[in-house]
Amino acid sequence: MKNIFILFIALLFLSCQQATQEYVKIEGQIFGTYYHVIYEPVQQTDSLDKGVLQVLKNVDWSLSTYKDTSTISKFNFSEKGSRADAMLEKVFLKGQEIYRNSDGAFDMTVAPLVNAWGLGFKKKDSITSELIDSLLLFVGMDRVRLQNGYLEKDKPNIMLDASAIAKGFGVDEAADYLASQGIKNYMVEIGGEIRAAGVNSKHIPWRVGIDKPIDDKVALNHDLQAILSLSSVALATSGNYRNFYTDNGKKYAHTIDPKTGYPVQHSLLSATIIAPDCMTADAYATACMVMGVDKSYELIETLPNAEGYFIYVDEQGENQVKYTTGFENLIVE
Repeated sequence: MKNIFILFIALLFLSCQQATQEYVKIEGQIFGTYYHVIYEPVQQTDSLDKGVLQVLKNVDWSLSTYKDTSTISKFNFSEKGSRADAMLEKVFLKGQEIYRNSDGAFDMTVAPLVNAWGLGFKKKDSITSELIDSLLLFVGMDRVRLQNGYLEKDKPNIMLDASAIAKGFGVDEAADYLASQGIKNYMVEIGGEIRAAGVNSKHIPWRVGIDKPIDDKVALNHDLQAILSLSSVALATSGNYRNFYTDNGKKYAHTIDPKTGYPVQHSLLSATIIAPDCMTADAYATACMVMGVDKSYELIETLPNAEGYFIYVDEQGENQVKYTTGFENLIVE
């Protein structure tokens, strides 16, 4: 459900200008989007494209709600729960952690609401307050428990949606695979979610651009808000200015507030989160889009090894930027 608004300029422009042949590029399609990988091989004969793709396919078969036989779909279709594989277990535990830290702003059980609003893996329902109230009975990560590798749920209609964390997790899995093959210098990007290590082919930290919010649903126009220097960190961005739909002349954001059941309506346009791993950054970026700029800033400031960059609209309708104390060190222009 989530669109990411990062220009992967490290791949397309900055990092590959005057690139040498020592660095290898891999790209393809996964999770309904594209992935790009750049790395310096240990040996020039190394080819890790098949390994990277297999890792990403494994993630898809675990966490995709669009595959009826995926691990997460088996849980969603079950009456009382089902066994979790290692990937779903890891993602669920991280989701629980961020659910608690964000006071429920990040909630993987939001799936029934996301589907009702036509933003998930089912067609949009006719929205009424009665429908939303009924669906809220199935929302809340405290309604799901992981015990000895088995996910239990309180009610049959409870479903999990990993779309706000799966791409970040996929980035981590691909990055971990590269590291396991002895790769020290790499960048992995999936749909704008990024993890980088070491240096690029110009022997400097990787360069990544943050998009300036532009009301352009088809994403044909890009303008940069800032350029960052990244190494040994992950980055994810969530925003509402491109991923929305219009019903009876009213624009609805794609981010659903798990507490109210309705799309969020506040001044925050996008949240970019830096964290040690990408699934953490991915999930917190979504939580921030639920919480709004002030609460998001307060939360990210309290987290160790995390930074946030928030673009919002002020009372005069002008775009403004607010970022945590350590984020400035990452900005190169």
